Amino acid sequence: MGDPVNLLPEDSTPHRVLSANGAKLIKTAEGCGKKRADGRFDAYPDPATHGKPWTIGYGTTGPDVVKGVVWTQGDCDRRFLLDVQHFVNQVAALVGQHKTSQNQFDALVSFQYNTGHLADSTLLKKHNAGDFAGAAAEFGKWVHANGAVMPGLVTRRAAEAALYAKK
Repeated sequence: MGDPVNLLPEDSTPHRVLSANGAKLIKTAEGCGKKRADGRFDAYPDPATHGKPWTIGYGTTGPDVVKGVVWTQGDCDRRFLLDVQHFVNQVAALVGQHKTSQNQFDALVSFQYNTGHLADSTLLKKHNAGDFAGAAAEFGKWVHANGAVMPGLVTRRAAEAALYAKK
């Protein structure tokens, strides 16, 4: 028998998934806001920008999320799975072959899910350079919206940094 054959191209991104801990972090931070008495959910204006974009479920935005949209819990759960996979794929491509633990990956996906700015961040540069302590410290710099510190972002970034640093 010969050596095992690597069927992946050398520049391919390793397959990565979001763990249950990562999904819980995102869902807790995002909430599934604006639940009605009938158990369904109303779209609501983004709290940071007071209306642009509109949001529903676990932080879902997009052209299909506008004032008056109503979803069931099942709609929220299904869309979360679709939305989060998009961010998992983005983060997997951004970290590529760089050493990344599952906890680090989960924290980076949460960050990207919320900000969409991992690609151009010092956080990513430090992570990919192997400066994990420096990268963990970067989360706390992303707590502003519309020029103001948002307590919810302070809490979220602290949770992301703690998960990122966890062995």
